[in-house]
Amino acid sequence: MTARPEPVRGAATTAGSPQVRAGLRTRLRAFAGTSLALALLVAMSAALAAAYPRAVDRYEDAGLRRAIEQASPERTTVQVDAPPPWTDTVAEMESALRVGPLAEVRAEVLATAKAPLVADPAQSSYGVRTTVALAASESWLPQPAGLPARLMLAAQQDLAAHSRISAGRLPRTSGRPVTAATELVEAAVTRDTARTLNIRVGSVIHVPGSERAPLAVRVTGIVVPRAPAGAYWSTQPVLRTPALGRLPGSAIADVHWIGGLLLAPDAGPALLGTPGRPHRYWQVAPDIAALNGRDLDRLASAVAAFESGPGVQRLRAVVESRLEAQTNLDGVLTDHAALRAGITPLLLVAAVGTASLAVIVLSMAGGVAADRRRAELTLLRARGASLPGLGMRLLAATAVVAVPAGALGLTAALLALPGARSAPAVAAALAVTLLACAALPLRAVVAHRTVRMHDGRADLASVRPSRRRTVAEVTVLVIASGAVLVLRRQGSGSTALVAAAPLLTGVVAALLLARLHPLPLRALSRAATRMRGPVVPLSLAQVARTPGFAVLPLLALLTALTTAAFGGSVLAGVTAARDRAALLAVGADGRIETPTGTLPRTLPDRVRGLPGLRDMTRAGITGEAKPEGGTQPVPLAGVDPDGYAELSHRTGLGQFDAASLRRRDTGTAAGTDRPLPALASPRVAEEYGTGPYAVLLPDGTSVSVRIVLVLTTTPAVPGGDFLIVDRAGLPRSAARTTTLLLSGDTLDGRALRAAVRGGTATSVRLRAEERARHVDSPLQSGAERLFGAAVAAGAGYAVLVLLLTVLRTAPERGALLARLRTMGMSRSQGRRLLILTALPQAFLATAGGLLTGWAGMHLLSPGVDLTTVALASSATDDAATLRTDPLSLALPALTVLLLAVAVPACQAWWVSRRGSVRELRMGDR
Repeated sequence: MTARPEPVRGAATTAGSPQVRAGLRTRLRAFAGTSLALALLVAMSAALAAAYPRAVDRYEDAGLRRAIEQASPERTTVQVDAPPPWTDTVAEMESALRVGPLAEVRAEVLATAKAPLVADPAQSSYGVRTTVALAASESWLPQPAGLPARLMLAAQQDLAAHSRISAGRLPRTSGRPVTAATELVEAAVTRDTARTLNIRVGSVIHVPGSERAPLAVRVTGIVVPRAPAGAYWSTQPVLRTPALGRLPGSAIADVHWIGGLLLAPDAGPALLGTPGRPHRYWQVAPDIAALNGRDLDRLASAVAAFESGPGVQRLRAVVESRLEAQTNLDGVLTDHAALRAGITPLLLVAAVGTASLAVIVLSMAGGVAADRRRAELTLLRARGASLPGLGMRLLAATAVVAVPAGALGLTAALLALPGARSAPAVAAALAVTLLACAALPLRAVVAHRTVRMHDGRADLASVRPSRRRTVAEVTVLVIASGAVLVLRRQGSGSTALVAAAPLLTGVVAALLLARLHPLPLRALSRAATRMRGPVVPLSLAQVARTPGFAVLPLLALLTALTTAAFGGSVLAGVTAARDRAALLAVGADGRIETPTGTLPRTLPDRVRGLPGLRDMTRAGITGEAKPEGGTQPVPLAGVDPDGYAELSHRTGLGQFDAASLRRRDTGTAAGTDRPLPALASPRVAEEYGTGPYAVLLPDGTSVSVRIVLVLTTTPAVPGGDFLIVDRAGLPRSAARTTTLLLSGDTLDGRALRAAVRGGTATSVRLRAEERARHVDSPLQSGAERLFGAAVAAGAGYAVLVLLLTVLRTAPERGALLARLRTMGMSRSQGRRLLILTALPQAFLATAGGLLTGWAGMHLLSPGVDLTTVALASSATDDAATLRTDPLSLALPALTVLLLAVAVPACQAWWVSRRGSVRELRMGDR
């Protein structure tokens, strides 16, 4: 009598037993290659998932800090200002302007700045200063228009810590306290102030007094700022560098110098004796290193509270009811928030596209593992293993590999991208690890919920999808199509839809292609029955007998290809927009011009010999030409028609035929015969008509022009209105060369500037340098890098999807080829058979990827605006649109096709090399 076999106990009851642990070690050793592949996949996915939030944090932090650094401290510093208090005696007013009370109020002011608005105490200055510039009576001070220089007097604290002595010594007061009646005080000036206003150590400057004699200020030292660009010196830049100013209502030419005198720290009360309206001030400079992009909204709220909210109300109650706080930091934050709002939707495209690919690939990896162990799991279920026990056993076996790999990927991301939040990175890596651990158990539990030994056939060419699947697919198709239409209408403001754009288009295409795939296959199968030779009919029969085409691998491939196409198109659109904006700003590859006068006659010959120069076009441009009957000047450029027409064709800016611009009466004097043909901008042509009419030149001469062609752009005059004529028809004074337009891909800016050195107000602009100026924020460069990483990750995941798909059916293909080899099929026929077997689905994925990428770009381009990523906010009004990049569209698709063909070919070679015995073991199907 045979003993009855004992059912296998559930893994939930034996998970901690030595037998189970030994079984895990045995399985890991038996499937070492599979375990290593899973570990690499999880580690890579966890690293990517953890790196994304940290990279975004770093780019946003750097972008916010760069925005505040680029704005001057005049805009970003919170300036708290209060007049002297109303008191019964002058002594009480003087007391409020001394160092002790000022320092006490400073502590209150700095405490008012609430996080995330963190003050930088080292750069936050305070003291007493005049709010009205005082006219100096010294005639030796420079007077550009005969007007006396005016001076701002400030007793700013901590002068010694923020400057070094260049000459003399720092100012100080005598033993007696300074009062409003003090007649002489000491001051220091910066080196720039001394150089500009001819001030020396020992100079005495008198400023008017208020109901008293003028206040004498003796300069005792010249200082050099330690950090001239810092807030201490640049919040009130006149204390550091003199500037030209005008009195209200005066003529433009009536200018005078405004400079600053730095009094001793405790000399503030002396300003009460002047008509300068002295005020106490406390300047709160933000600590840029402590700012974080994720706190942008809270930072804006903190600035508003300080400037006009509870913060300033508390200071008024403590210090002075007339206290005021003002700053333009809120405007800087608003501009940066608009930049971030334009970039965020596009950044999410990279995140959602790559994340969806990672989810699909990890799910497919679990599916491949479940298919490979189908016979084993079926046997376990037949012997009585419970579903929970089976799931827990598989979960433990997967977790042993996935958890260390996920931790390794997280560690790599944390080390590679320091200085960012860790919590989002940990959460992302944990989600990847949990998905990797759960994919195999869930797939196995679903597949083996019913105990059975054999599955029915589900041939691709004959199976009909169930009604439930049809309803689900139609529902998903309608939702995805509606979302794409909404995105097309609403634009990039719909953040979630923009982020899901590649996935949505991939879902629509995958469902349609999976449904349409059997139709051509059936037609080919019928046609192949009349063909001679076994390879093609057998390959089609094998494709038809495979299980129904899985939507998940197809969705993964299409999403990967669409994400790569989208990312490549974004990068191509950004590059094209910057190139276009730079070309519009310069007009050529290089530009040498002088706004006044004429370029030296020898300059063209010196420039022509420089390396990298291919061609050069001369132009004479004046911005003060006035058409007859007009009040506004119009830039007029005299050019050589042939060379200028060639330049316009080469750059694509206002192309025209040289004959249309050439003067037709070369034998007569200019301005006395037929009008000159002219090219004009649309507004000039609309306002003045096509002519002919006279144009008055700056030197008093005039020329008659007739507009023959209206152009929106032209190389000589970047932007705005223009008139372009043949320089041979202009008077000699107007035909001078003021501009050289250079063509060449490798122009050397340093060599060009060295060639024009010595020219009066001559500037050199290069298209390459102008293009680089459009990347003025780390947010822009960060978005580009993330898109590049998304394209690379998408390509890598596409290869993984293809490999997983091939690995899933590799045993069946190997057994088929081995059987056919025993029947006499040659090696070349075997290779062709496997290649033709893989070709239909590979061709489907490639063609679907091309069509999906192309359709997605055309569908989504109206709703995606790349201007924020591509261009500086104030650089140009031209919009940067999404455009299809053929290389990004075709290269990944063709790579997928080549790999899909190469892998079966390699398998055929390997199987034929190993022989057929190992592929046809007893009991294999």
